[in-house]
Amino acid sequence: MDGPGERSTNLLGVRHILLVLSGKGGVGKSTLSTELALALRHRGHRVGILDVDLCGPSIPRMLRVQDRAVHQCDSGWVPVFVGQDRAVALMSIGFLLERPDDAVVWRGPKKNALIKQFVTDVAWGDLDFLIVDTPPGTSDEHISTVEALRPHRLLGAILVTTPQAVSVGDVRRELTFCKKTGLRVLGVVENMSGFVCPHCSECTNIFSKGGGEELAKHAGVPFLGCVPLDPQLSQSLEEGRDFIQEFPKSSAFPALAHIAQQILDTSQQSS
Repeated sequence: MDGPGERSTNLLGVRHILLVLSGKGGVGKSTLSTELALALRHRGHRVGILDVDLCGPSIPRMLRVQDRAVHQCDSGWVPVFVGQDRAVALMSIGFLLERPDDAVVWRGPKKNALIKQFVTDVAWGDLDFLIVDTPPGTSDEHISTVEALRPHRLLGAILVTTPQAVSVGDVRRELTFCKKTGLRVLGVVENMSGFVCPHCSECTNIFSKGGGEELAKHAGVPFLGCVPLDPQLSQSLEEGRDFIQEFPKSSAFPALAHIAQQILDTSQQSS
């Protein structure tokens, strides 16, 4: 890690850093990180994704680059670039495993050392946004990530929940983590918020309703919106396709576009 007063030159070209957090697993942090990156890319921005979910690195598959390898250059690791326009850069432990089904059976110090190395040793170049996808929880990896990124242009965090009370309770603990670490909360996203039937357009609230909005209201932070369960979104992630480009008429598209616009508005106010 950098010494006192030093900053990694590899992050000097990154204008805004955004963390995607949740106290609970399976709420769709990686999905939101991926789709937010694609939405920002299609608005003309240069975007990077840092996947620090060391035990469940799913973003390489979601972006269809799971077979790529990471190379070294003079300033560190070169991220994997996505798409013909190379407008999304990605770094993940998934690129460093010998086999895709290898398990990361590491104690905390080794995980923390790799997170610090990801922050200091990846040659990101010039980016408008670096989106950091985190594992569930509020422990070692999260503290290491926040501490390593604190000297840089940390825009804040988006918290992801699903509507039901069990999920909201876990995410409330993440709000406490943000408060204790001095991390600005940009807002709450309620994911899997109802299922919109592709045939009749009726919305069924499979996991109850309104938990994310109530949490945001209780915490005094913005509510960024609800993202419904969408078979087209699930299909695009399974096949590594660009949902934002291919499914503009889907039920999830306007919600994701609205969240991206709010992040852009916040970043412009912070510039």
